[in-house]
Amino acid sequence: MEGVYRFLLTPRWWGINVFLLLAVPFCVFMGSWQLSRFEGRVQDHRAATEQAASDRGEAARPLDSMLPVDKSTAGRRVTASGRYGEQLLVPGRELDGKRGFYVLTLLRTGSGRALPVVRGWLPGTADAAKAPAPPRGEVTVTGALQAPETPGDNGVSAQGGLPAGQTSAISPASLVNLVPYRLYDAWVTLDKGDAGMKAVPASAPSGTGLDLKAFQNLGYTGEWFVFAGFVVFMWFRLLRRELEFQRDAALGLVPEESEQSPVPAG
Repeated sequence: MEGVYRFLLTPRWWGINVFLLLAVPFCVFMGSWQLSRFEGRVQDHRAATEQAASDRGEAARPLDSMLPVDKSTAGRRVTASGRYGEQLLVPGRELDGKRGFYVLTLLRTGSGRALPVVRGWLPGTADAAKAPAPPRGEVTVTGALQAPETPGDNGVSAQGGLPAGQTSAISPASLVNLVPYRLYDAWVTLDKGDAGMKAVPASAPSGTGLDLKAFQNLGYTGEWFVFAGFVVFMWFRLLRRELEFQRDAALGLVPEESEQSPVPAG
């Protein structure tokens, strides 16, 4: 039987075997790496959820002491003082399964910069007449610190051409041409909705949720392991075909097209 497998030492099969020995470990490594990425996102999500629960009970800290916003500060309670200025609406936002809009008001602080503050959420189509006017005079706000939004992520609309007084995302890039203030690279959602509006819950930091990217990692994990199995399957299939060819050749059953044609006489 050993002689039957001599074909494994031919150049053609050396190439096939080397490909197998390289491809399978590579696929297993890539699948394991993608699985570790998914597990890391699950751990980040768990940590962010636990932090959000603890953040709600901690004492609010001054805004400037919690900047810049990162995974360790997003969702933490902060406080800031100033006077309300421009007010904008953020349409197309859901809360408790209902469609509505945020009421976003710029808080002009003593630092010379304005802080976007989501004072609350209202149901229905965005309408400036429905939005309560902000309090006048000096105010102090307390709420959850949030990172600037990126259009297209976590349900944030990327649509343009909105009516005057509306913005699709809460970020300096989206607001810079709508308000005449220098802006903080952050925003705050109030602990309690202002003027009867519903408070907008704080969202987890970017990259810490079980979002589409997390499940893409899980999908890629399966694809790499399936590909590793496919490579092994194809190797065994080629081996079986080669053995069948050897057997047929021994029995004189080699197809005519595989036999060498005689060289014609000169």
